[in-house]
Amino acid sequence: MTTRAGMYAVVALLLAGCGGEPKEPDVSGAASITVTSTAFVEGGAIPRRFSCDGDDVSPPLAWKGVPSSAAALALVVDDPDAPSGTFTHWVVLDLPTSVGALDEAVDPHGVQAKNSAGRAGWFGPCPPSGTHRYRFTVYALSEPTGLADGAGLDDALRAIETRTVSWGRLTGIYRRG
Repeated sequence: MTTRAGMYAVVALLLAGCGGEPKEPDVSGAASITVTSTAFVEGGAIPRRFSCDGDDVSPPLAWKGVPSSAAALALVVDDPDAPSGTFTHWVVLDLPTSVGALDEAVDPHGVQAKNSAGRAGWFGPCPPSGTHRYRFTVYALSEPTGLADGAGLDDALRAIETRTVSWGRLTGIYRRG
């Protein structure tokens, strides 16, 4: 087991005993944004490269259909199939609306809030067992969140929830082994 994979295992075990993990933002805006990736298709397998079993880098993403009323964007990557509830892998806030894509392994031009592992940044798929779904959701926000790098996960998700005017999602799956 690599050091990084060991860290994922420890985090997964700790979270398995911790209830109350934040859910995805409950938004009322229309789903008008189309999210895609050149690495995988909707419902398809996320390549190993982007997981804890590979290079653990973020996959390339692109989106279109952001409403002109949007003042900023947010990206949330989460796993609703985690044993203790939704595990949030990545939160990027206050992306400029002029940004329509993120390259592979990019350090985005936005604010990175803490994920469920307690750190800001990408935390790739690493399910403890079975096949899990990973949701890559782009939110169009009515105004920037104003949060700083390293903001808490609950604060970030609340800020997204109260500012969303539209959203879109790409879902991929990953199974270890």
